[in-house]
Amino acid sequence: MAAEALLDFRRRKDDFFASGRGPVRGAALESFTGLSYYPPDEELIFELPLLRSAGDSVTLDTSTGETRQMAEFATVTVPFPDGAQTLTLYAQPGEDAPQSLFLPFRDATSGSESYGAGRYLDAPVTELAGGEGVRLDFNLAYHPYCAYGDGWTCPLPPAQNWLKVAVRAGEKLA
Repeated sequence: MAAEALLDFRRRKDDFFASGRGPVRGAALESFTGLSYYPPDEELIFELPLLRSAGDSVTLDTSTGETRQMAEFATVTVPFPDGAQTLTLYAQPGEDAPQSLFLPFRDATSGSESYGAGRYLDAPVTELAGGEGVRLDFNLAYHPYCAYGDGWTCPLPPAQNWLKVAVRAGEKLA
């Protein structure tokens, strides 16, 4: 996503949250002036081939202690500037050809610069020259709704998606 389009996306998200239709409520909504974001970083946009998984159903823990069933759809190796990392991407159970995959992750910024429980990324499935791929634009990484208040159930990133590198892109703490 070009920087101008990314900034427009962020403005529209801030407007949505400010309208009271997002997860920000009460006194926090009254003083809400927008989310905090890292500056756009073109080096954190990747189009990568998918290594399909068996599609096994897995149980992800959530912020409320409940569990959420997901299907392990694929893995992808991301060539971050600080070192390559392999991540697992998820789909809804029974979804054989999703248009987008779910990537919950934690990184070295979790708990200090970004939400402690981790962030999410929606990853569109694409067709690459060598076959099926995915677009990972970490500039679109976002905090789950449970970061903004109680009453939300948010899947927690599994241990295999805990990155040793810092991903300074997307939403951050104020």
